[in-house]
Amino acid sequence: MNMSPLLTTLTEIARAAGNVVLGCYAGTISVEYKGPNDPVTNADKSANSLICEALRSEFPSWPIVAEESDPKTFGDYRSAPCVFFVDPIDGTREFVARTDEFVVMIGLVRGPRACAGVIHAPTSGLFWVGEVGKSAWQFTVASEPRVIAPSQTRELKESHILISRAHRSALLNQQLDAIQPRLVSPMGSAGLKGALVAEGKADAYLAPGFAGKRWDACALDAIVSSAGGCVTDASGALIDYRADNLANDAGLIVSNGALHQALLAKLSG
Repeated sequence: MNMSPLLTTLTEIARAAGNVVLGCYAGTISVEYKGPNDPVTNADKSANSLICEALRSEFPSWPIVAEESDPKTFGDYRSAPCVFFVDPIDGTREFVARTDEFVVMIGLVRGPRACAGVIHAPTSGLFWVGEVGKSAWQFTVASEPRVIAPSQTRELKESHILISRAHRSALLNQQLDAIQPRLVSPMGSAGLKGALVAEGKADAYLAPGFAGKRWDACALDAIVSSAGGCVTDASGALIDYRADNLANDAGLIVSNGALHQALLAKLSG
């Protein structure tokens, strides 16, 4: 695998954070709540600190928008040419429930768009990485990297769609009724769902309405796009990482690319 020094560095940082997360997972998980149904654990905080310290050391001039960091530490990120978006544990509810459906995510925005990302699943040891304009790969520390690509499914009725395990709204049910996919699979972690679309194990990930924050989208956006898939909001617009609001209020649609316009047509109908 001809991985760039950037991706190599991000992979090593994600691996180290994953080891911290696994250590907490095997022991006692301390849980607090930032809001209703919004847990944060000792593992989130420890991994967040490790990732941010490592990124600052390697890339001192690039702001880091991290979920568990004080917003004051990244207040001027919108004007920076390059910005990291970090989710130390994407799928904290799943982490607490010990379902294994959680990942570490580090994404990089250059200019207006996500350009590189790493998603790491600590329990399986899997890494998904990608850099726009180059390629996307999956590997473990012990396995040879392989280039990944999305599925070639072109018919909605033949599609396998991933949805959130925790947020199945009436709107989502209505849209699934309109799409009539072959298979619908609830799953934790937006990043994990995006990774499975990138490697062709599912055809799309559907999250209309609120779909987390920009750190829930950046790494998967870069990897899916690098692999040849497509990521937009529910209206078809590319994700604006320089927007005033960090929330993905307009939803998130992640697909193999071939299904994207048909999905958008059903969502708008």
